Amino acid sequence: MIGTRRSSKRPAHGTQPGTREAGELGRSFAWLAVLGAILVLAGLVGLVYVGFATLTSMLLFGWLLLIGGVVGLLHAIQSRAAGFFWLAAIVAALNIAAGVVVIRQPEVAAAGLTMFAALLFLTGGVFRLVGGAVVRGPQFGWTLVQGAFGILLGVLVLGDWPHSSRYVIGCFFSLALLFDGLGLVAMGIGGRRIVGMVAGGRGAAPDATGPSPASSGQSLNGKQKGQERS
Repeated sequence: MIGTRRSSKRPAHGTQPGTREAGELGRSFAWLAVLGAILVLAGLVGLVYVGFATLTSMLLFGWLLLIGGVVGLLHAIQSRAAGFFWLAAIVAALNIAAGVVVIRQPEVAAAGLTMFAALLFLTGGVFRLVGGAVVRGPQFGWTLVQGAFGILLGVLVLGDWPHSSRYVIGCFFSLALLFDGLGLVAMGIGGRRIVGMVAGGRGAAPDATGPSPASSGQSLNGKQKGQERS
């Protein structure tokens, strides 16, 4: 009887930390899915109000430049004995100036970034078309399609510029939020399912295998001792 009591208590004591860790991991994946849902909602709202998303993204970009410049300037001042002090100070000052300009004139900054993005689309599309025609690799068709799509997108953005600057940056920013949120939601749901399957498999393992050899040996020794005493 003593051996059977000890063997019945050991599996419960051994599986308790595992179930606790599985519960914490499952809650972490749940919070990840909640964060993804918030990003998806923000992306959908941004696609509906594209002008507001453009203004918000430019202000966020400006504040990031400003804060990064201030941090870089403080770091340069702390390490002024090093040889790269002037280079770090100049880069930090440029970041601060760019942040101030973007915050004060977000529409002008959006127009400039939109033209820069359109030129990137055009040059990237041309390089893809030329490279695909010269190399002719296994992805030849997809390379040509990507190059033609980049050229078409650049021409459309430049053709409607500067009016296109009101919605291009916000549309790209909202799409990035939407796809990142969908990825986080899928990761959170999938991870929670995997944790549940692993935790369920651990809980069902002792019932399927039956009592361990050590516990059965202890119970037999207890029975033999009881018979000898009697």
